[in-house]
Amino acid sequence: MRTRRKQPDVPIPDSPWSEIVPGLWMGGHEFMGHSGQLEFAVVRHEFDLVQTLLRLPGHGPDPEVEHHVWPIPDGPLDGTQLAGVIRLARAAAEALDGGREVLVRCYHGYNRSGLVVAHALIHGGSTADEAIRLIRARRSPWALHNELFVDYLRAGLATARLLEELAE
Repeated sequence: MRTRRKQPDVPIPDSPWSEIVPGLWMGGHEFMGHSGQLEFAVVRHEFDLVQTLLRLPGHGPDPEVEHHVWPIPDGPLDGTQLAGVIRLARAAAEALDGGREVLVRCYHGYNRSGLVVAHALIHGGSTADEAIRLIRARRSPWALHNELFVDYLRAGLATARLLEELAE
């Protein structure tokens, strides 16, 4: 089974979420279950903070869980969208530093969640390339296959934001 994206060779992940570093998880809303059937990834109360970049009804989390929602496309982002990604990444890093379990999720848990998780790792001292390698090793080789997001990370999100705002 393949994703609904334009790239038909990108496989659906085989797990709902993956731990990138202790306490920091990335994932999506769908995954291929052990039975070989498509399953929905529904968050209940497994995490202290859930950040959602594509919200689908019925996928949680439970009401008592802190939940940040910032819908962004899996494509070019404007300055406001990039500012939101930066805020989410900082909030994730702060929660992680506070010993909280954090899930960042998008549709399949490859690109949008990868952008936020990578920036959180960069905020913690990793280089962009180290963060990208770690995410691909822990989540999937298909994570961050959106080359524009990789370019944003390598340039730095603050720089990408400034350039996007100047272009507007």
